[in-house]
Amino acid sequence: MVGGLVLPHSQHQVATPRTTAAPSPSTQALEQAPCCTTVSARPARGGLDEVRKAHARHIKLGLDRSPRHARPLLAACALGDWPGSMEYAAAIFATLDEPEAFDYNTLMRGHVVGGRDPAAALRLYVDMLQNGVDPDGYTFPFVLKACAQLAASRQGRQLQGHAMKLGFSQHDEHVQNSLISFYGKCGEAELARRAFEQMEAGERTAASWSALLAAYTRAGLWAECLEAFGAMVRDGWRPDESSMVSALSACAHLGAYDVGRSVHCALLRNTVRLNTFMETSLVDMYAKCGCIEKATAVFDGMDGAKNVWTYSAMVSGLALHGDGRKALQVFHAMVSEGHRPDEAVYVGVLNACSRSGLLDEGLRCFDRMRLEHIVAPNAQHYGCMVDLMARAGRLEEARALIGNMPTGPTDSAWRSLLNACRIHGDIELAERALRELARLGGAANAGDYIILAEMQARAKNWDAAAALRVEAVDRGLAQAQSFSAVEVHGRMHRFVSQDRSHPRTADIYEMLHQMEWQLRFDGYKPDTTDVALDVDDEEKRRAVAAHSQKLAMAFGLLSTPEEAPVRVVTNLRMSKECHAYSALISEIFGREVVVRDRNRFHRFRRGACSCGNYW
Repeated sequence: MVGGLVLPHSQHQVATPRTTAAPSPSTQALEQAPCCTTVSARPARGGLDEVRKAHARHIKLGLDRSPRHARPLLAACALGDWPGSMEYAAAIFATLDEPEAFDYNTLMRGHVVGGRDPAAALRLYVDMLQNGVDPDGYTFPFVLKACAQLAASRQGRQLQGHAMKLGFSQHDEHVQNSLISFYGKCGEAELARRAFEQMEAGERTAASWSALLAAYTRAGLWAECLEAFGAMVRDGWRPDESSMVSALSACAHLGAYDVGRSVHCALLRNTVRLNTFMETSLVDMYAKCGCIEKATAVFDGMDGAKNVWTYSAMVSGLALHGDGRKALQVFHAMVSEGHRPDEAVYVGVLNACSRSGLLDEGLRCFDRMRLEHIVAPNAQHYGCMVDLMARAGRLEEARALIGNMPTGPTDSAWRSLLNACRIHGDIELAERALRELARLGGAANAGDYIILAEMQARAKNWDAAAALRVEAVDRGLAQAQSFSAVEVHGRMHRFVSQDRSHPRTADIYEMLHQMEWQLRFDGYKPDTTDVALDVDDEEKRRAVAAHSQKLAMAFGLLSTPEEAPVRVVTNLRMSKECHAYSALISEIFGREVVVRDRNRFHRFRRGACSCGNYW
């Protein structure tokens, strides 16, 4: 069962299993060997020299081969962080007469701390079994952590089977929590959930819930993460820092502002002072939920606690909101305070310039990245530059840049050019971009074909538009269902076009009728130019009347207080019709409307959008 546990190195980080319920190696061993109290299991200030002196005294007294007396030295080396400490620990371990599970555990722990050598921990486990030493309840958390660091799912399942055989997988919270964490780190969220559900309700701890939330977060199951977080709170558990970070990440991806704000309030009630990691998570959450003012307030209140990740979150948030000028100010402040920008920061800066139409500033930042900060541009940076130039109308220069990318052309670069061709109406170049996407190992998706089909439809080339849709179907390219969602009282309500599945459908369509009637009274006429159907104008108007974004907006107006913004999240790109419609709603109804489309935020106030009609 354990014969396949010798694995290559890999770098993965996991949470350290909780082992405080049992005496620490240092405490137990020091109690047993008072003559060795000059060495503790914590890293010694004198480093390796001090350990060698203590080891020499052991040898002189003939205690070096006794596990009972050598444990403080073994722990000091295994858990030390000085050069050569782990090698010295292995040398001490090799001299022991009949080492016990405690000694194996100490050395395994040393191998997995910081991901030093997780494969060595697994080899040690195999040796342990071959030497007839039975593992205990503290062995499996360390070897499961090693498997998680190596992403060794098969070997981890073998270990789970062995733990079950020995009776440690049930009623042992350390082993069970380690299993949940292991499966989560390996991307097996469903298996992590099963391991969690196999625990009795009384056996679950805050660490169990935290491991499950982390598993959902790693797998991108944001709705499941928030659902589990709610269940944790309802069961009476006080979420720890890790759980709240997972919940904030889920809120950021779902646009669940009300839930995220509640988590922030809980943090303020239960924490004396938020650390940099928590505050950075709050900046990211507020920015991605459409409240850039609160993100800025948290950021400005951090004083000197900001790090590169904090600046990256703020710059990226401002980029999402299309505030390129402010993003550049934050970037310059970061550099002036002595922080060295990395690849992620520059992706945010270049995106901010692209979404704000700051062509010259973007070009200067790209040169500064390469020449001043010596950051080698990667495919993401080149994709941002293609998007920047193409949006600004310099389509041929953008195409030439794709051809000269040191990383080689990428699907994101060609897709950026395709989107820009749609904006500027260049069908010929759009056709080339689609062909290149198809050549890149089938990188083209259904959305790419639909963009070009809609361009052909606007040009009244109905046959070409139909042929493109047929080709997408023949290639087996299925388009993801388009939807829009609005948050009401902490719950996300999701709609598709022409949707009639909501319990308040009658009220929603009545509100939709009132909205359109009010807008038409003020001169509104639906823009049907984006409807790629060869039908009459009345049919096109019916198609756009019950768009998913309008349904979500209608329900938001019905269900939220008059002073509260209506927050909509959609996986579509904002159309001209929905943009004009949202602007009029914000003016006539006197409500702020915040829409997060698949690229950026649009914030409508008194008839104007924060994008400045540049999207």
